[in-house]
Amino acid sequence: MPKEFFSPATLPPPAGYTHAVKVDGGYVYVAGQISSDSSGKLVGEGSFEAQVEQVFKNLKLALEAAGATMADLVKMNIYVVAEVSQDDVPKLRAIRDRHVNTARPPASTLVFVSRLARPGWLIEIEAVAALEGFPWNLRRS
Repeated sequence: MPKEFFSPATLPPPAGYTHAVKVDGGYVYVAGQISSDSSGKLVGEGSFEAQVEQVFKNLKLALEAAGATMADLVKMNIYVVAEVSQDDVPKLRAIRDRHVNTARPPASTLVFVSRLARPGWLIEIEAVAALEGFPWNLRRS
């Protein structure tokens, strides 16, 4: 199965992973995106809302590198560190709703975790997109 690997310079430098992989079949798998800029510097230290904005910016950049858009998202896994209050979840949802198709939102999972890979990161989002117009070859039983 053919695969294309994308790690654009507009995203933090990956260390041992690829930001997005497009596979034959019309799917794009996006590695967990965090709140760092293209130089790897943390954006929004201590600010959950600023970090959420940066994560969605990075998610969009990863998708675009693979020829997808935010409207192509079909699945998101969202990881938030436990130090973030559950009272902040509506802020996350409001920001998410500015970036995804709210009429047909992606299937999503939200998990609170004890920590992420680096200190200071408050949120990480991984995603799957399905490209529009791909000649789906579905079998019906």
